[in-house]
Amino acid sequence: MPVLGVKSREHTELVDVTSRINALVPPGMDSGICTVFSMHTTAGLTINENADADVKRDIIFLLDKIAPWANSMYRHCEGNTAAHVKASLMGFSLTVPVSRGRLCLGTWQCIYFCEFDGPRDREVHVEFIKSCS
Repeated sequence: MPVLGVKSREHTELVDVTSRINALVPPGMDSGICTVFSMHTTAGLTINENADADVKRDIIFLLDKIAPWANSMYRHCEGNTAAHVKASLMGFSLTVPVSRGRLCLGTWQCIYFCEFDGPRDREVHVEFIKSCS
């Protein structure tokens, strides 16, 4: 199973990893599925628009409203409760169809690694399952 290293540069950041995952599609794989999994409790994954940078900014803004970094009600002693909540909201895994040897994503879609407790060196596991037909 390929492991994709992701180095975040910001505390909160959406990193487009689509082209790097596309490059991992096994040679000769015409169709199947790709599973992408974040190995971290304070970072998630999502699929969303990559054409307008304001989409990323808006997602981060709204997640900060839902789970602000500083909140006196949090009890987790490490001080990163907001990152755990945001990662849970985004999710830790994605399944994407593979068609004609490429990820089957819409015109404006990309896969984002969602960093909520950076900057850090992270790992994403990628697995491909080839269709039998």
